[in-house]
Amino acid sequence: MIKLRLTIVAATLLLSCAGARVNAQTSPAPLDVTVLAINDFHGNLRPPHGGIAIDDPTDKTRKIIVPAGGAAHMATLVKQLRAGKPNSVFVAAGDLIGASPFLSAMFHDEPTIESLSMMGLEIASVGNHEFDEGKDELLRMQNGGCHPIDKCQGPHPFAGATFHYLAASSIETRTGQPVLPPYEIKTFDGIPVAFIGLTLKGTPSLVSPPGVAGLEFKDEAETVNALVPELKARGVEAIVVLIHEGGLPTGDYNECPGISGPIVDIVKKFDKAVDIVISGHTHRAYTCEIDGRLVTSGDKYGTIVTAIDLKLDRTTRDIISAKANNLIVRTNVYAADPAQTALLAAYDKVAAPIANRPAGSVTETLSRVPNDAGESPLGDIIADAHLAATSTESTGGAVIAVTNLGGIRANIVRTPDGSVSYGDVFASQPFRNQLVTLTLTGAQIKLMLEQQWLEPKRPRILQMSKNFSYTWDNAAAFGERVLPERMMLAGKRIDPAASYRVTVNAFLSVGGDGFTALKDGTAPQVGVYDVDALNAYFGANSPVAPGPLDRIAKVN
Repeated sequence: MIKLRLTIVAATLLLSCAGARVNAQTSPAPLDVTVLAINDFHGNLRPPHGGIAIDDPTDKTRKIIVPAGGAAHMATLVKQLRAGKPNSVFVAAGDLIGASPFLSAMFHDEPTIESLSMMGLEIASVGNHEFDEGKDELLRMQNGGCHPIDKCQGPHPFAGATFHYLAASSIETRTGQPVLPPYEIKTFDGIPVAFIGLTLKGTPSLVSPPGVAGLEFKDEAETVNALVPELKARGVEAIVVLIHEGGLPTGDYNECPGISGPIVDIVKKFDKAVDIVISGHTHRAYTCEIDGRLVTSGDKYGTIVTAIDLKLDRTTRDIISAKANNLIVRTNVYAADPAQTALLAAYDKVAAPIANRPAGSVTETLSRVPNDAGESPLGDIIADAHLAATSTESTGGAVIAVTNLGGIRANIVRTPDGSVSYGDVFASQPFRNQLVTLTLTGAQIKLMLEQQWLEPKRPRILQMSKNFSYTWDNAAAFGERVLPERMMLAGKRIDPAASYRVTVNAFLSVGGDGFTALKDGTAPQVGVYDVDALNAYFGANSPVAPGPLDRIAKVN
């Protein structure tokens, strides 16, 4: 009996092994799906100055600059990556528009929406900059139509995006519903894959308050997790999140030896059903594994396309493997796409006469990059320009001007002959904020300066006009970093009880970037647009040269 029982067991084992071999031979092969992704394009239809900085392959301690980007070159790369791949999709993680160079910004970013639609973009999460001009303008980007004030300026009517914006966490308080759909499901050879799109919870602190009026921005992880049961009920197992929030890596553009920042904690809070996270916002490039999931980001300004290769199990319909490769849009490798070139030329024909108008000249490049104390050469020049535009009694009577570094979007680069065009000026100040001169007490000015460290890990250092200076203590507690005795105007200490006329841009005047102290300013006087003030400054002071960085000092 024992021998018989052993024989039966052995036979059963043999049959099981044979069955496993048969199943292995007959089970369907995984489905290959390609996801292409970009983020933070910011209307850079042409290759940005400076390209992309990467590690020198011959010396990892050095950086080299690779010319990269531009819609025409990106279109060629995207087309090559999708060739022969019927199961592919092109997506984005926000800030496709806003803070754009002149060619896009002059037309309220209509050229960028048209370019990306022509390129085959299918799905995009909203970023904070999609709200720069408010909810209604975002909906116009989606649906088309003429601008309500500037009307139709382009070479042809604006039809809106053919891709779909997603905004799972951007909620209209009046209805309690997302301002745009929360997700989209794409089906590849019968297998559904869900793409959830959302922006960062901190959007209200990054956008002018009127731009987000009537909207609420929910927690990113809670929003995604609440959608998982709904997607599961619809038969979805493969979930990709497009989120406009990111991290700060330590490695090169295709690495991730260490990453910090908000995206790390957010990903760890996601439901385990989330497979892939495509991120943005921090303008960095990385391919990471966080909490067992692939997390990617593709730098900024169209310099990188992230290619993600997925394998989907045809039985479980879930993602069983994923790998990513950040591909640089090298301008010397990928030829310009003819259709994109023709599109840009059509808009250029309208914009060029204005963009090419001489503004002045520079002795050397004016950099927006701050020093260790937070002061930048271009920041100083812009603050001086704002002061010059508002210093007379009739224009505001300002004695101080401050501006936010986040509003300065591009260096003013010295050309061989030193000339600067209106387009160059516009690229550095693309938001077209009007200047506002307010009366603030010395105590309110100090509070404004202290609010630069509302987010200690991401301080927002304001740029100061001439004759005003201060010192901050890096070791001091929040609220006590600015040394009162070192706050000086024209060599005299700022009096906490005295009143001063201070010029800021409209974004700051309503508490943008968390500078709520400015909302308490009195006797506001609205002036010219910031870009026009800078243009006038170049006209009156060229050649413009960077000055000594002596307005902001840091101790400890």
